[in-house]
Amino acid sequence: MSQPQLNPETGEKKGLFMRFLDTVERIGNKLPHPFMLFVYLAAFVMVLSMIVSSFGVTVVHPGTQEEMAIKSLLTGEGLNYIISSMLSNFTGFAPLGLVLVMMLGIGLAQKVGLIQTFMRKAIINAPPKLVTYAVLFAGVIGNLASDAALIIVPPLAAMVFYGLGRHPLAGLAAGFAGAGAGFTANIFIAGTDALLSGISTEVAQTVQEGFVVTPVDNWFFMIFSVLMLMFVGAFVTEKIIEPKLGKYEGNAEKRLEEITQTENRGLRNAMFAGLVYIGLVALVVLPSDAPLRGPDGGLVPSPFLSGIIPIILFFFITVAVAYGLTVGKIKGTADIPNYMSEAMKDMSGYIVLIFAASQFIAYFNWSNLGIWVAVNGAEFLQNANLTGVFVIVGFTLLTAIINLFIFSGSAQWALMAPIFIPMFMILDYNPAYVQLAYRIGDSATNIITPLNPYMLVVLAFMREYDKKAGFGTLFAIMLPYALFFLAFWIVIFVVWTFTGIPIGPGVEMKLN
Repeated sequence: MSQPQLNPETGEKKGLFMRFLDTVERIGNKLPHPFMLFVYLAAFVMVLSMIVSSFGVTVVHPGTQEEMAIKSLLTGEGLNYIISSMLSNFTGFAPLGLVLVMMLGIGLAQKVGLIQTFMRKAIINAPPKLVTYAVLFAGVIGNLASDAALIIVPPLAAMVFYGLGRHPLAGLAAGFAGAGAGFTANIFIAGTDALLSGISTEVAQTVQEGFVVTPVDNWFFMIFSVLMLMFVGAFVTEKIIEPKLGKYEGNAEKRLEEITQTENRGLRNAMFAGLVYIGLVALVVLPSDAPLRGPDGGLVPSPFLSGIIPIILFFFITVAVAYGLTVGKIKGTADIPNYMSEAMKDMSGYIVLIFAASQFIAYFNWSNLGIWVAVNGAEFLQNANLTGVFVIVGFTLLTAIINLFIFSGSAQWALMAPIFIPMFMILDYNPAYVQLAYRIGDSATNIITPLNPYMLVVLAFMREYDKKAGFGTLFAIMLPYALFFLAFWIVIFVVWTFTGIPIGPGVEMKLN
């Protein structure tokens, strides 16, 4: 008989859930780095294309009705494509330019300290009764600064809770829930929107030429998601987590660092500059004959929506410069490109990953394996009568499970999009709608996967208040957030679908 697994920290027998998490961690740690994962997948596609093409397999393209043969990448033609297209696959990959341009502005705002100060201000100055909501809001909005929110918000929230006589681990959990599980939501258009929509566009165009998923296509739903995360997260914190933790008996001797007068002045000037910028944009968007409206005078489609990334870029540059000048971070014009350069250094890992992911997607599409898998998958779903909104919900649940093993959201979407977007497009689902279903599943389980590198960081913060805290403690307090967020997100997603409310400007569930 096998010996029962014991918790090394308590010596007690591990429960089923903890054993499951151990399995997830063990399998996930055996997976290669996301870059190498795409290298291996590209090699797999090469071999698979050779095998399938040897049987003379063909598929009818659902858009053009053209009969297409599966092409082998391991032929003279295929090898020529691999060599000749490598640079264009990378430089022409839609998400690359979108995300890098976005991060020029957002990165500048982060480097001068604007985003960090805004998060601190939102939490520290909140009325005691609204502190939980402020913590969750700051965590969610903080994804503008990418992973910085995961470092800033949880320990700050713990200190605020401690100062109010509440259990600090409850504050830390709320901060981690907002920044981690709320990573995909925002009231602003963020780098995540640009990254995912770029991948979605790249894949969707293999089915319908010229089809574009814009960064604002999930915007309405994501704005509402911020509110959902705040209220549901506050409920979980105050009704489940704090009663579970009980009264805090420790003495952490933590002191909050107040917002300085200069930082307050910087925030005020940034707000004024932002309002002026928004006013100027409104002048070229809102009038019926405005230059950024569409040919028919509407906003969907329009130059405003198609050019949303440059508009957002200049917004963040405007507010970042106003803040930076006020607090003394920007002393001359040369400081602006220097901070932007620092922000681009932080994107180096993403750029390397995109190089490998872009090759995999290009090979998958060129070989026609993507269309072949999509057509056969769509036929299977139709024959099994698995259509409607609930098949998309099933896709969300699948995403949530896979996210336990592949933490990188961009890597996971680059892996799943080439299969599922064409499949669902053939069933007449809008790619932006499929992308939204992915975002829900990908975000909700971020805070319970052992492969989240920030788990160790949050655990270190926990041990400042509870020396005995371990991964079991962390998972136990984060699991309710993950389950509640996922459940409410799915319910809202289904209701949103049946009511026919657009998830973004002019974007509904079906293509037709």
